[in-house]
Amino acid sequence: METLKTEEQLNNWIKEENVIALFSADWCPDCRIIEPVLPEIEKTFPTYKFVLIDRDQFIEICQDNDIFGIPSFLAFKNGQEVGRFVSKDRKSKEEIIEFIEGLPA
Repeated sequence: METLKTEEQLNNWIKEENVIALFSADWCPDCRIIEPVLPEIEKTFPTYKFVLIDRDQFIEICQDNDIFGIPSFLAFKNGQEVGRFVSKDRKSKEEIIEFIEGLPA
């Protein structure tokens, strides 16, 4: 998983690749719980670039995308948002996989 460094970087990835953006923060206990399963999820969906976005570092991106709870996921294809799994609730590995499998082909 690549960690976002600039907003421009995110915009370029969204234009050029299929992206799953994970909004997270160091202090978020629910975010820490899903960390161990993320590498396996990434391997399961190799057609996506997984990007970690620190909520505190990129609060404007969160506001622009109505991300008010973490961990949350946004999916992009062909430069457009195609799915969101956004809430403040804890997410299980199964729920994350179900979200990605439910995205448009």
